Amino acid sequence: MLFNSFVFIFLFLPITFIAYYGLNRLKLYQWAKSVLVIASLAFYAYFNLSYLPIMVASIVVNYGIGMALNRGGSLLKLKTMLTIGILFNIGLLGYFKYTDFLIENINAAFSTSYALKNILLPLGISFFTFQQLAFVIDSYKAAKTTVGNMSANTPPQSKSIPGFLDYCNFVTFFPQLIAGPIVLPEEMLPQFENERNRHLNSRNILDGLYIFAMGLVKKVLIADSIAVFANAGFMLAEKGGLTMAEAWLTSLSYTFQLYFDFCGYCDMAIGIGLLFNIKLPLNFDVPYRATNFQDFWRRWHMTLNRFLTQYLYIPLGGSKTGKARTYLNILIVFFISGLWHGAGWTFIIWGICHGIGVMICRAWHKGGCRLPDWLGMFITFFFINILWVIFRADNMTIAWNVIRSMFDNTSLRLTENLTSNLPSILPNTINMLILFAAILLAFIGPSAYSIMTNEKTSLRTKQALAIMGITVSIFFVSRVVTFLYFNF
Repeated sequence: MLFNSFVFIFLFLPITFIAYYGLNRLKLYQWAKSVLVIASLAFYAYFNLSYLPIMVASIVVNYGIGMALNRGGSLLKLKTMLTIGILFNIGLLGYFKYTDFLIENINAAFSTSYALKNILLPLGISFFTFQQLAFVIDSYKAAKTTVGNMSANTPPQSKSIPGFLDYCNFVTFFPQLIAGPIVLPEEMLPQFENERNRHLNSRNILDGLYIFAMGLVKKVLIADSIAVFANAGFMLAEKGGLTMAEAWLTSLSYTFQLYFDFCGYCDMAIGIGLLFNIKLPLNFDVPYRATNFQDFWRRWHMTLNRFLTQYLYIPLGGSKTGKARTYLNILIVFFISGLWHGAGWTFIIWGICHGIGVMICRAWHKGGCRLPDWLGMFITFFFINILWVIFRADNMTIAWNVIRSMFDNTSLRLTENLTSNLPSILPNTINMLILFAAILLAFIGPSAYSIMTNEKTSLRTKQALAIMGITVSIFFVSRVVTFLYFNF
């Protein structure tokens, strides 16, 4: 069930909304929480029922580990439970996401012929696994602090484990279940426990409808429209080469398709969360206006960067272990980031290239060098656009065909290559105009989130934008296209 589908907008969401607040109005608070859990599980099972037992098992095991950590004990016991929790989550993610990738590489390296398992990848497993890793690690830290306080003859400061329904909502809350943001226990659990959030909030409802509508427009009107150019270009790159103009059209189309697809999802997730008085963290902040690679990762998939910084980079020593080790830590983080996005060498290479970019940026700034913001933004976007080609391609051969063609000036015009293969796509001037508008919006337009949070924005303006956005999008919802980040 997709956010951009009729069944979600006109059936699932209204029923869940009415049932949740109706039960709260009757003061059946635990039942209301149960409705959210059941609705989220139904939302997840709608994609594929076989996914459900995997996620439920993951929830039960991680909650059990959290309870065991909360009961305390010796430091050895706590470390043992932490190790079990980490190995379970990484093992679960590794088995479903990376088994076939590992077998493929073993076969290629050692000329073996082990059969692929063809394991079905459960949707959202990368997201809910990281969230539960954060829960286990945070539970360990709290329990360890308690042990330390007891040994120092100071009052213990234990952190009580959340109720099971609150924990289930933390993991399964359907607005962020499939493609993030990657939320942390301390920012979500208190919201599900807060009594004030059980009641209708007209301001949150208006803001939620507004930003949901803006996200819907970004997805169905912008991202899905310009996707035709990207898909056509990569199909042709698989068969051979492209002209220079075709290659740039292909790369830029995917760059902005991914931008508005992911941005649209993030906006819609925030909007749906607000309908239930749950504030999800900002995950996307006009990243193509970044003036360097470090700035880009402060703006793109912000919660993934936060998770990797807090639970990987800092435990590795961060920037406090010397220059060489700091750069190694950065490279490790971005290697993991690439691998997290997908089981393929294109994702790994993409991640490593971003890591090198951040390392160069760090060294540049440490050396006291600076660029004008406009030049830094141009250079950053130029390289990010190229790296998105690697990210999108099925293999490095296709990626190289596109990148090589981008700098092959033997043909600067659009030939009949693309038009003869897909005559109904390239002449579509509406989609081309949408691509041009998308570029302008990404670089100079206000973000939907900034408009929503700006106190100067009137309620009527939000109402008008919400009505207009939903109305316009209805004409495009019939072509339901999945979100790109569902694949990761």
